[in-house]
Amino acid sequence: MLIDLRELLSGSQDEKTFSVSVDFDKFDDGVTAYNISDKPLFDLYIKKIDKNKISIKGNSSVTLEIPCDRCLEPVDTVIDFAIDDIVDFNDGASEDEAKEEKDYIDGYNLDVDKLVFGETLISIPGKTLCKEDCKGLCLICGANLNEGECGCDRDVLDPRMSVFKDILNNFKEV
Repeated sequence: MLIDLRELLSGSQDEKTFSVSVDFDKFDDGVTAYNISDKPLFDLYIKKIDKNKISIKGNSSVTLEIPCDRCLEPVDTVIDFAIDDIVDFNDGASEDEAKEEKDYIDGYNLDVDKLVFGETLISIPGKTLCKEDCKGLCLICGANLNEGECGCDRDVLDPRMSVFKDILNNFKEV
């Protein structure tokens, strides 16, 4: 969704509230794509704070279907984000600010999808689990251990200790 900011910058209005939502159904960060199961409408408050400067504020959340890090089952994960940005349209704005702003500001249009994408990207959790005590997948057959034991021998010994295992096996034969 694009919001035209010319009305605010021209001086006909000093602040405006937009009821917005994201238009995309998948959150694709270039490495992984997550389905979006919930994307509620939220209010975006835009206020003119100087001749060529505006403030953008809003709070909301999106719900992503992120796979569990242990068993790969999809987990509905609510990602809350808070938008609190100041955009300076002056030519004297620093180069770092201009580079950041150009991501979601194109001319005098504000791209809500790009703004929400950036806020969501930095809020994704580092680890997602379906439950606190998730057992994960069997390393041998790949079965989901939350559904039951698979019967595989998963005793993995340190290869450096294999010499001791051989000695114990030799004593069993005697």
